[in-house]
Amino acid sequence: QVQLVESGGGLVQAGGSLRLSCAASGRTFSRMGWFRQAPGKARQFVARIRWSDGDTYYTNFVKGRFAIPRDIAKKTVYLQMNSLKPEDTAVYYCAADMTSTEEYDYWGQGTQVTISS
Repeated sequence: QVQLVESGGGLVQAGGSLRLSCAASGRTFSRMGWFRQAPGKARQFVARIRWSDGDTYYTNFVKGRFAIPRDIAKKTVYLQMNSLKPEDTAVYYCAADMTSTEEYDYWGQGTQVTISS
C-alpha cells in the first residue's frame, strides 16, 4: 500500500507560480502522476514521472510551464507550476502507479489551485 499526502495549493494571480508537493509513504511506486479536475468537468491527466530514473511526460497544455521534479531522499514528487492561467484552476491530485501500466492505484486527497485574472 501507498499513502500520498498533498500540500501547496492556494490562490495566485495569473502569471504567478505555485509548487505542489506529494509525499509518499509505504511501498515504492513505479510512476507518480498528477491529475486535475475543474468543477463540472472530467478529471484530466497533467504529467507523470518515473521514479527509477526521473523520466517525465507532460501534456501539451502544460509543456514549457510545468515541471515535475522529485526528492529521492524525501520520497516526494513536486508539481512546479509557472505562468499560471485562469484555466489551470482545479483540484489537483497526485496518484501512484505501482505496475508501470499507467493504472493509478493510490490517490492523494487533492489540493485546490485557484488562479485569478
